[in-house]
Amino acid sequence: MNEQFFAPCPRGLETPLCNELTELGATGIKATDGGVHFAGDWTLCYRVNLHSRTASRVLWRVATTSYRTEQDIYETAFALPWGDWFDVKDTIRVNMAAIRCPLKSLDFATLKIKDAICDKFRQLCGERPSVNTHEPDMRIHAFLEESRFTLYLDTSGDALFKRGVRQYTNIAPLRENLAAGILHLTGWKPGTPLLDPMCGSGTFLIEAVQMWLNIAPGISRHFAFEKMKNFNVKKWSEIRNKAIAAQKPVEPLPIFGSDLYGDELKAARLNLENAGLLKAVTLNQANVLEVSAPAEQGVLVANLPYGERMGDMADLEALYPQLGDALKKKFGGWNAYLFTSDLRMPKFIRLSVSRKTPLFNGAIECRLFEYKMVVGGNRK
Repeated sequence: MNEQFFAPCPRGLETPLCNELTELGATGIKATDGGVHFAGDWTLCYRVNLHSRTASRVLWRVATTSYRTEQDIYETAFALPWGDWFDVKDTIRVNMAAIRCPLKSLDFATLKIKDAICDKFRQLCGERPSVNTHEPDMRIHAFLEESRFTLYLDTSGDALFKRGVRQYTNIAPLRENLAAGILHLTGWKPGTPLLDPMCGSGTFLIEAVQMWLNIAPGISRHFAFEKMKNFNVKKWSEIRNKAIAAQKPVEPLPIFGSDLYGDELKAARLNLENAGLLKAVTLNQANVLEVSAPAEQGVLVANLPYGERMGDMADLEALYPQLGDALKKKFGGWNAYLFTSDLRMPKFIRLSVSRKTPLFNGAIECRLFEYKMVVGGNRK
């Protein structure tokens, strides 16, 4: 039987997520700002959790209806068969999001949902589930619009960008699903050399190696659906075993990472080692301005320093034109993709932008700038 799901993602990555869901066999795919609605059975839900590189979560829609008051919300939540989905011993947390909601207090509406779930369990078995706001077994997501109320049960648990492999991070780490989405937007494919000359803790590198070796992003973690009463252990084992069998052996790949700072490079090395992927990547400590192209053609991708990563704007203004010079002189034949929240960057780097894609890193508005490097032909 087809169920209705919603997969949130970083804003700007809706199209890559639609493509993923299509490949995984989803139907009824409909993108909205910050996520994608889709339909499918529970087997599909398991596959999306395991294989999606760009989704943040997979939410199962359990109710959608009109409402006017907090009491309407309570009654809708109370009417649902929570005891059929998870055990009273499982801890819960209710998350709320809203657009143009007329209610005075979202906190009160959230409390009404929690009360409804607890009251339903108390009616069923004389007990109520405990609330755990940090590491709940079950997350309930509510979305309030002007007159519409939707409830979801989170099948993922921890956010899907938590792959279970990256343990060491820098000051402003890039989330794994945003990095994977950026790689998708660059058009990079396994078989093409890749360089991240500001690799930090190695997020782009790890995502690229996993794509190349066909390693499912969720293969090293657990999911909330494993605790649900309808969990099909046999089907999940089949899906997992099939994914493991499809993995390619780790070998040296034309994937290169460098960073100016030894601490950053150490974090990247430890993360790659922890993931069992260190052999696949070539790492070097180097200034981005001194790095040479490791192949005749390829894709360069970099999360440029900004905000917490480099506080002095004057330093950035000095770096950008030097970076433009280095790209022009050393990377002819390459496509360079620079990700930044500093929207002044193109003015200072003085290269012709061939494409710019709006993206969001959390709440921070960013851009992915594409530069197709032709020797002697990129200056404005």
